[in-house]
Amino acid sequence: MTPPHSRRAFLSTSAAATAAVAAGSFSLFPARPAAAAEKGAGLHPAAGGSIRNFRIHVPERDLVDLRRRIVSTRWPEHETVPDHSQGVPLTTTQELARYWASEYDWRKVETRLNALPQFITEIDGLDIHFIHVRSKHENALPLIVTHGWPGSVIEQLKIIEPLTNPTAHGGKASDAFHVVIPSLPGYGFSGKPTTTGWGLDRIAGAWIELMKRLGYTKYAAQGGDWGAVIVDLMGIQAPSGLLGIHTNLPGAVPPDIAKALATGNPVPSDLSDEEKHACEQLGSLFKLHVAYARIMGTRPQTLTGLTDSPVGLAAFMLDHDARSLELISRAFAGHHEGLTRDDVLDNITLYWLTNTAVSASRLYWENKLNVVAAKGVTVPVAVSVFPDEIYQAPKSWAEKAYPNLIHYNKLEKGGHFAAWEQPHLFAEELRAGFRPLR
Repeated sequence: MTPPHSRRAFLSTSAAATAAVAAGSFSLFPARPAAAAEKGAGLHPAAGGSIRNFRIHVPERDLVDLRRRIVSTRWPEHETVPDHSQGVPLTTTQELARYWASEYDWRKVETRLNALPQFITEIDGLDIHFIHVRSKHENALPLIVTHGWPGSVIEQLKIIEPLTNPTAHGGKASDAFHVVIPSLPGYGFSGKPTTTGWGLDRIAGAWIELMKRLGYTKYAAQGGDWGAVIVDLMGIQAPSGLLGIHTNLPGAVPPDIAKALATGNPVPSDLSDEEKHACEQLGSLFKLHVAYARIMGTRPQTLTGLTDSPVGLAAFMLDHDARSLELISRAFAGHHEGLTRDDVLDNITLYWLTNTAVSASRLYWENKLNVVAAKGVTVPVAVSVFPDEIYQAPKSWAEKAYPNLIHYNKLEKGGHFAAWEQPHLFAEELRAGFRPLR
């Protein structure tokens, strides 16, 4: 989650690429020279930066070490309450650890990732990893999709096929997308910034450069969590090729209300019932569910323990928001609804193996924006509101925040990780939201 404020406004292979993956014991396999790799993937890169093939292979010793550490976990006592008010229940964490150590198979997701075209390119001095899948359909709309924390490209794997091959998933050929999914700096297989300054605005600029480098002169952008702020900022930068954006965590809260919520002051008394409900949701969130964001926003390096204990990392990542924790707890209790145990552990294991717990946290320290506040976006915007998101943005707010609102829809199910939990609904929303721009 990307909460609104903290003290920081909380809210050949190159040597850099080799260093980025070496920390997590990964191997790069540039199977072909760069030019051949680009041609083979159907890319038409513009001048200004090479694009290299990327593959993943985790040494078996790293997986053995992971399982050893899980089995050696020193456990706390049970919580003293019958609910989630003290955090992730011990029962959930212990079942996750049992499954992780004895049944979970990282190689399955590794194979799944390696079946996709993956690349590394250096932008603004940092290696950026991205998945790039082109549709077979003519006139497909290029789309860059951005994850957040505690997410990764794992979140978007389920939407690639419905977006690139819509005719096999209830859509039309005219709904097709070419899909680009980058890993945020400091996350996954992208490089880790070694200096300050890699905030959300700089990432937005890097994504604009990435789409230009891929040869796309017209494209759209989608984001949730940090990705939602990044696409807002792309909209503010408004490069000539950006047709519009889609967000499932809209920055729509009026500035005066956002300030009141952030400081604990009363909100205006003349709000509609829908607006009051949104304020109540955000007020509860700030009081009860942002401790992790505050420490990442002020003291990310203090979280060194997350790089040493896989179960500690898992518990920290699970405690993202109330509805997501409930969903994940049910998954580890044997109920499948949106996310499976493997879904959850694919993402956590990626953080562990790439050793990105702290480097990913620094994005909170870098952020100086109120995440949910309106920011002055004027490009065309599509908004999807999922019922279990951290707040349901009222249409009245969305219309003011995004004067060029081309799509607004409330869904019946789905939460903060909508693309991961409800990929079919999510893909339908992107088709409908961007249809006016084709």
